[in-house]
Amino acid sequence: MTNPLEIIGLAAAVLTTTSFLPQVRKTWKSKSTASLSLSMLLIFVSGKLCWVIYGFLIDSFPIILANFITAFSGFLLLYFKYRYKN
Repeated sequence: MTNPLEIIGLAAAVLTTTSFLPQVRKTWKSKSTASLSLSMLLIFVSGKLCWVIYGFLIDSFPIILANFITAFSGFLLLYFKYRYKN
């Protein structure tokens, strides 16, 4: 039987990760990163990677999954920031 706390964690993971994807899509389609702060992206991705490590340390699948996907999305935005620089 699945732990109800894990279900809440997975729901939170889906919602927070999904909320970040429209920005990635918009940046990819528009090829414009002028409104994205490089320092914010670097801090954000660093924080997400720390959450992934924390998730492994406490063996929490929802934390690992959500933060890995969101960190990957952040890496995509960093790539776009470099690739589409004006």
